[in-house]
Amino acid sequence: MVKIAKKVISGKTYYYLGHSFRSKGKVSKKEVYLGPSLPKNINQIKKAFVLSIYKKKWYDSFDKIKKNAIKQFRSMPIEAREKALDNFIVKFTYDTNRIEGSKLTYHETAELLERGITPSNRPIRDVKESEAHNTIFRKALKEKKRLSFQLILYWHRELFKETKSGIAGDIRKHQVEISGSKFLPPSPVEVYPLMVEFFKWYNKNEDKLHPVELAALVHLKLVTIHPFVDGNGRISRLVMNLVLHRHEFPMLNIQYTGRKSYYNALERSQVKKEESVFLQWFFKRYLSEYKKYL
Repeated sequence: MVKIAKKVISGKTYYYLGHSFRSKGKVSKKEVYLGPSLPKNINQIKKAFVLSIYKKKWYDSFDKIKKNAIKQFRSMPIEAREKALDNFIVKFTYDTNRIEGSKLTYHETAELLERGITPSNRPIRDVKESEAHNTIFRKALKEKKRLSFQLILYWHRELFKETKSGIAGDIRKHQVEISGSKFLPPSPVEVYPLMVEFFKWYNKNEDKLHPVELAALVHLKLVTIHPFVDGNGRISRLVMNLVLHRHEFPMLNIQYTGRKSYYNALERSQVKKEESVFLQWFFKRYLSEYKKYL
């Protein structure tokens, strides 16, 4: 539990933030100096402080997941590896599109992508976007170029060129709102400068941040900038998995059935401007998905 401690030394008051936690059977304590008075953003500082402590524990677990996943993957026949990837892509395509309103069921998505069977009585737009996502995601996983604004625009254009050609591959030029969310995306005049800043941040941190943290922040930052009229979530989740894949970490499928906690974590991070909220949700979700490797 995080506690605020007040110390009086030589008549002067100093405030500290302390947190006790158990690690490897022992109780450890971390402390950080706050100053001669309590900061106004103390709650934000508390959350960042706790996150910094648990990052080490999380990162050790993530690295173990990577190691054991690679070991299992390499022990599989090539056909089994290909089938495992196909299964993930079907699930990912189904869920990422379903989150955005697609009417296709998981079974219909599998039939479409694996056997070319088009479902009856379903919107043709949903069919086309599922096929496009499948194609683009597979291409993205083989892409050797460094992540760039041009690549993201290309993926967006390919995803929507048959269903929403008027917005495909273009950044938005008007204000948009997110249905059911308290968060208002940046104004259209801010989009391009924010994307430039995003790639400066990415290029600076690509090899500095832990890959799981990098993937989570790439998703959060992109979807918060909201550069497109539509498809922001799908592109952000695609890039998130590209980051994980390039660093040889298992990719993450954010399921439609768990969308409420996902939405809440995103919205709270965006409204409060606290990345730690979404990071904690993402880390817990990742560990839960791959606990079999721990």
